[in-house]
Amino acid sequence: MSEHKTIELRHARIDGQRADITASIDKVRGVLEALRFGSITLTVHDARVVQIDVTEKTRLTN
Repeated sequence: MSEHKTIELRHARIDGQRADITASIDKVRGVLEALRFGSITLTVHDARVVQIDVTEKTRLTN
């Protein structure tokens, strides 16, 4: 069984710096900490992460 989630990201640039990179890393870190089994796919447009797709696997034991 798997569950697929899509997380949309909004980015802001502060003083011309790439604050979006820090925000993306923080978001990916949070997703990784919560994910036990599965995969993460990043969608990048114009060198920015615009979407994180998370597919979480649920392992059933007998």
